[in-house]
Amino acid sequence: MAYQSLRLEYLQIPPVSRAYTTACVLTTAAVLELITPFQLYFNPELIFKHFQIWRLITNFLFFGPVGFNFLFNMIFLYRYCRMLEEGSFRGRTADFVFMFLFGGFLMTQSDRMSKSKELLTQAFTIMLVYVWSRRNPYVRMNFFGLLNFQAPFLPWVLMGFSLLLGNSIIVDLLGIAVGHIYFFLEDVFPNQPGGIRILKTPSILKAIFDTPDEDPNYNPLPEERPGGFAWGEGQRLGG
Repeated sequence: MAYQSLRLEYLQIPPVSRAYTTACVLTTAAVLELITPFQLYFNPELIFKHFQIWRLITNFLFFGPVGFNFLFNMIFLYRYCRMLEEGSFRGRTADFVFMFLFGGFLMTQSDRMSKSKELLTQAFTIMLVYVWSRRNPYVRMNFFGLLNFQAPFLPWVLMGFSLLLGNSIIVDLLGIAVGHIYFFLEDVFPNQPGGIRILKTPSILKAIFDTPDEDPNYNPLPEERPGGFAWGEGQRLGG
């Protein structure tokens, strides 16, 4: 019975969020037994000269060894990726996948130019959090029961928390920067006088991912509880 309930809950996760979080968990499990993190990070020479193409993807799938940092980031990744897919991207799976590709491309180019060889999974999570927070500006958040703030400050709070844990904030800043670029090009610039929509999802992605009919039994995650956990609960102003 417990297995069936868990299976049903897992299958209710929208497809992109389910695929991405599952890939992150499986990659971490593989590092425990089969591979090393050195086989995952972005390295142009190994990709183009030795054809280790998987690094273009695995660079975004590993948070680090299992521990507090892994669990913390996985929870935020799952929560905000799912809420984006069920919220502003509901019925627009191709657009969601295109955001993944656009964000991943910008981060990869930044990593290539800086030659930092950083794993970019945390930056990608911050990008998702940033886009969600800007699209839900009036949601009030509560972080660990200590801080109360509105949603647009959440990425900065997470960056400060990362700094307190002794982590580098370079990847957080990269995630915020890429998230802002996407938000500006997708939500702000097209609505300005003379603005145009620069980001257009390719037709091939729409043909692959978009379906005309929604599942009538689909049960979305309630966006009224955006944090979902003790360190990120929130409510809409006036609610």
